[in-house]
Amino acid sequence: MSTSERLIESTRELLWERGYVGTSPKAILERADAGQGSMYHHFKGKPDLALAAIRRTAEEMRATAAGVLDGPGTPYERIEAYLRRERDVLRGCPVGRLTMDPDVIASAELRAPVDETLDWLRSRIAGIVEEGQEQGLFPPSLDGEEIAAAVVATVQGGYVLARASGSPAAFDAGVRGLLSLLAPRTA
Repeated sequence: MSTSERLIESTRELLWERGYVGTSPKAILERADAGQGSMYHHFKGKPDLALAAIRRTAEEMRATAAGVLDGPGTPYERIEAYLRRERDVLRGCPVGRLTMDPDVIASAELRAPVDETLDWLRSRIAGIVEEGQEQGLFPPSLDGEEIAAAVVATVQGGYVLARASGSPAAFDAGVRGLLSLLAPRTA
């Protein structure tokens, strides 16, 4: 792995663990096993490196979600697969956690990949809900955008509840509750 790749990966990990303020250039260099000047050789500084790391994390999250949401199954099964996919619930969402970071939110540039990813996710899920309505699996009264917002809120809120309690049980309960509300009605 190149030095620039090690710097990006180290920054991604540190942002997830510590947030922007807690991610010092020194910590990045130590984690990347890189020399003093290497960050500034490859990046303009910490904000530039953080942006590359946030973009990479956002791309990875979109790819992982797309792999499940675009997979096989009915619209309900694909949403269920997204909600139940394996995740490190107690670590929280590497993208969602950035929304709690005042320095990321204060920077339009750092916030953009986070916002774009959450918008993409809501849009993709809304499309799946509409697909399910066309197939008669979901009632026409459902609003795809509202259901998509509820799915994303359940996941992000589930992370918060799980971290607060130190147990994935709260995340799992939220997922089960939402799935029971979304379950296609059988005649």
